[in-house]
Amino acid sequence: MQLPPSSPSLATPSKWQPSNLPVRQIPGSYGWPIVGPLSDRLDYFWFQKPESFFRKRMEKYKSTVFRTNIPPTFPFFSNVNPNVVAVLDCKSFSYLFDMDLVEKKNVLVGDFMPSVAYTGNMRVGVYQDTSEPQHSKVKKFCIDILRRSSSIWVPELVSNLDIMWDGIEESLSKSTSSSASYIFPLQRFLFTFLCKTLLGADPSREPKIAESGYAMLDRWLALQLLPTVSIGFLQPLEEIFLHSFAYPFFLVSGGYNSIYEFVKKEGKQVIYRAEAEFGLSQEEAVHNLLFVLGFNAFGGFSILFPSLIETIASNETGLQERLRKEASEKGGSQLSFESVKEMELIQSVVYETLRLNPPVPLQYARARKDFRLSSHDSAFDIKKGELLCGYQTLVMRDPNVFDDPEAFEPARFTEEKGARLLDYLYWSNGPQTGTPSEFNKQCAGKDFVTLTASLVVAYLFRRYNSIKGNSSSITALEKA
Repeated sequence: MQLPPSSPSLATPSKWQPSNLPVRQIPGSYGWPIVGPLSDRLDYFWFQKPESFFRKRMEKYKSTVFRTNIPPTFPFFSNVNPNVVAVLDCKSFSYLFDMDLVEKKNVLVGDFMPSVAYTGNMRVGVYQDTSEPQHSKVKKFCIDILRRSSSIWVPELVSNLDIMWDGIEESLSKSTSSSASYIFPLQRFLFTFLCKTLLGADPSREPKIAESGYAMLDRWLALQLLPTVSIGFLQPLEEIFLHSFAYPFFLVSGGYNSIYEFVKKEGKQVIYRAEAEFGLSQEEAVHNLLFVLGFNAFGGFSILFPSLIETIASNETGLQERLRKEASEKGGSQLSFESVKEMELIQSVVYETLRLNPPVPLQYARARKDFRLSSHDSAFDIKKGELLCGYQTLVMRDPNVFDDPEAFEPARFTEEKGARLLDYLYWSNGPQTGTPSEFNKQCAGKDFVTLTASLVVAYLFRRYNSIKGNSSSITALEKA
C-alpha cells in the first residue's frame, strides 16, 4: 500500500498529482438502445446483484473505470439516461468531490430523480448544485441547525437510548424465541431524538406523530427509492412491479402532510431562523427540514446503526471486551462529544463499519466540462455532461489504499497511520477529513454521524458487558 502525501481538508484529485499515466479509451459499452440498459438492469437487480455487477465488469475490462448502465431503465423511464462512467477506486472516485470539474444538480440517485411532489413541489438543497444561489442558503441553514443542536444532542441521545434499551430488555425477557427485534424500537428512538434535536419539536405533543411518524417517513423514503434498490422480493415479480416505474406521491401524501403540519407547528423557532437569518421562505424551510430529517438523518442512521450493531454483536474475536474496557476507562463519568474522542478504538470501529458498509453505496456527479480523469494506472478523457457513478462498497476496498481491504479490522483507523487513512474514507460525499461548507456537497452532519455512532457504542458498553445479535434482533444481553 502506497498512500499519497497528506491532503488538504477536502480531498480532490489534486492530492494525487503529479500523475504521468498512459491515456486509455474508457472500456465498456452501453449496448444497443433499450436492450443494453435492460440487460444491465437484470444483471444489477437479479442475476448478479450490485457488488458482483461492478466486480465482474471491473475484472472483464481490467479497469476500475468503465462504461455501463445503471437502473432505472426501460420500460417506463423514457426520460432517464442510464449511461454512466463507473469509477471504482479511491483515486478516480475523488473526482466526484471536485466542484470545479463536476456538478451535482439533480443527481442524488443518478439520472433518475423522484417527483418533486415528494418534497413540496420544489427542489430541496440536496438536489441543488453548488453553483445555484439557493444551495448556499440551504447548506448554511443545515450547518446552523446542527451547531445549535449540539448543546442538547448528547443528553437527548442518552435519555432516548435508555428508553429504547429498557424496552428491548423487557421484550427479550418475555420472548419465547430468545430474541427481540430492535428495528422498530430503533426507528422510534431515532424519530423522537432527531425531531427534538434538529427541529426543537417533541413528537409526544402530537399522539399520531409520536405513534406513527417513523412509519410515515419509512413509506415516504421507500416509494422514492424503490426503482433504484433491490429488496430481495421474489423475482421476476420485483422487476415487474417494483423496478419498472416511478411511484406517485399520492400514495404517501397523507403521512407526509401530517409530518409537514407537525414540523410547521412545533418547529416554529427553527423555521423563523430560516426566514430571518438565511432568506428561506417558510415552505422552503419546512420541506428542507423534512428532507434532512427523513432522508439524511433518519434514513442514514436507520441503515448505519443495524450494520454497526451486527458488526459488534456477531464478533467473536474479543472485540467486545476491548470496547468495554475503553468505554469504561476513558472519557470520564459522563458521555459527551469530547469524551468519546478519547475512545480511539470505538471511533475506529465506527469508521471501519462505514468503510465496509457505507449507508449510501452509490455517489454520482456530472462532468461540468471536459477533463482528464485518472485511476491508479491509467488516464481517461471525460466529456462534458457525462455522468460519473461511484460504488463506494468497492471504492472503500481499494487495495492500493487499504491493506487486506476485504477484512474487518477494528483498529484500522487508530494511531498515525490510521489517522492518515481517514483522507480516503469517503462515505459522506467527501473524505472524513473534509469540512462541509456551502462550496461543496459533503454531508453537513458528517461529524455528528461518526460521533453519534461512537457515543452509541460507548453507551452500550457502559451499560452491558456483552451483546449478541444480528442486523435486526438482539439474542443476549449481559448487564455491566
